[in-house]
Amino acid sequence: MKESPSRYNAIGSNYNNYRNADIRIVSILKELLGLPDGSTLADVGAGTGNYSNALALMGYKLKAIEPSAVMREQTIPHPNVEWFAGSAESIPLPEASVEGLISTLAVHHFPDLSTAATEMWRVCGKGPMVLFTIDPRKGEPFWFREYFPGIYKRLFNAFVPVEELISVFTEKHGASASIRNFPLPHDLSDLNMHAGWNKPEIYLDPEMRKGMSGFAMSDHAEVQNGLKLLRCDLETGEWEKQNGWLRTKDCCDLGFIFVKIKRRQDKQVDKGTK
Repeated sequence: MKESPSRYNAIGSNYNNYRNADIRIVSILKELLGLPDGSTLADVGAGTGNYSNALALMGYKLKAIEPSAVMREQTIPHPNVEWFAGSAESIPLPEASVEGLISTLAVHHFPDLSTAATEMWRVCGKGPMVLFTIDPRKGEPFWFREYFPGIYKRLFNAFVPVEELISVFTEKHGASASIRNFPLPHDLSDLNMHAGWNKPEIYLDPEMRKGMSGFAMSDHAEVQNGLKLLRCDLETGEWEKQNGWLRTKDCCDLGFIFVKIKRRQDKQVDKGTK
């Protein structure tokens, strides 16, 4: 099930307190885009604009697209970031109006991925695009599922296999794709639902959970049952016994992936060689 903007309105009221742009993610976005300073980018599903602003600080001009009014109201203005109310399926920008496009941890919120891909290519022209997403099938086993099995299971419905994602964005659009894995650092500043892999205490904070869409999709009883078990295991030392070794790791591969998509060589050139 895909989350509606209204659902995301309900969880986004203090998003900026915990979901800060991580400089390592920003640096990889810039590297994969490979575009010169001053280029205009679209950020589709921009949320509160943390990554838009971070890229603007690096010299880009951003067109930030976000359907949630609650998210847009929390934006911190930047002179190189222009905001638009719109969705991935209906982007209020002219055709080929940007030189590159990003979407960070947002494609799982798009109700119609195929329509979104067509629309994103419309405004992006020749690209490139960089999508930062998750394929939980590619990651290491995550202890989170022992406490919140329903939430963990729903990840596999929310996030399509990366092969399927690539197919939607390439097959009908004359494009090719490459992927780059991103093991989550132990000190990630963008506190998404996986960020507690080495610090389970963060899940006990109700304010922090508000910025994690997986919890918002779950009913109160489901969440409270998992929290009760997690709190108990932390107090008794059982969590430490089973998973404490994670606290010494620098990173953990939980299926986070950058997908770079770009147009193939112009078909006109191909025709000329026949």
